[in-house]
Amino acid sequence: MGDAVFNIDPFLEAIEIQNKLGGLPDGTVIMKIQANRQNCLSEESKIVCHKGKIVQNMFLRLQNVECGEVELQLEWIDVSGISP
Repeated sequence: MGDAVFNIDPFLEAIEIQNKLGGLPDGTVIMKIQANRQNCLSEESKIVCHKGKIVQNMFLRLQNVECGEVELQLEWIDVSGISP
């Protein structure tokens, strides 16, 4: 089935940047992560502000398998203002 590893630190840094700067315009690219030999990215990944949320789309190359990729989207949802 394969596996892939990615670093969540840039995503967490982007959340901190968004919190410091406040409401960023929709579509603002906060950070770009280049595909390289140290990560499983098969192409550049952008962390953007989308409808008030921080979103990162990734295409990850699978390891320990003949071939394959998986598409993944991380989305930060701020639930601090939502009551249970």
